Amino acid sequence: MKRVSIFIDGNNFYYGLKKIYIDSKDLSKFNFEKFINYLKKEREIVSIYYYNAPLDRTKNLKKYQNQQRFFEILKKIPKFNVILCKLLKRKIKDQYIYVLKGDDIHLAVDMIKEAYKNRFDTAILISGDGDFFPVVNAVKDINKEVENVYFKPSSSSHLKRICNTSIRLKKEILNQFFEE
Repeated sequence: MKRVSIFIDGNNFYYGLKKIYIDSKDLSKFNFEKFINYLKKEREIVSIYYYNAPLDRTKNLKKYQNQQRFFEILKKIPKFNVILCKLLKRKIKDQYIYVLKGDDIHLAVDMIKEAYKNRFDTAILISGDGDFFPVVNAVKDINKEVENVYFKPSSSSHLKRICNTSIRLKKEILNQFFEE
């Protein structure tokens, strides 16, 4: 049986869902376990990595607590690893913005390490971020396959072309993963 590892750019995934559903669905009702089973097909899941950062609890405690509950739900999925990175507060002109730091590099390093340790046959990269082009090349250089799962607004045509296969996430696909 083919082995698969899944690497999820959590921020990219969240904002992809948010753009498609624009407040029409409660995103916390998204069933990641069903989604993972859809992606794995008839293959064995070796590991799942989800990269994100905890929100600033001082800015919005309720939102922070909801995110923490969400992370706990993810951690209960077999073989699911939540990798928390940094959320940095930056002042630009007269306002503060939050910037997620370290998620892409953690994902890239984990994918390469897992590939070189021969832990998977196929990596599923859930992100449309073109910055992952070099890591996909490196993983393919050691005869591993890479599938790209992406949202249209955040997709890199270059990344899609280099991956063995690509799946665009649309409402028609995603609707089946929401709990009622």
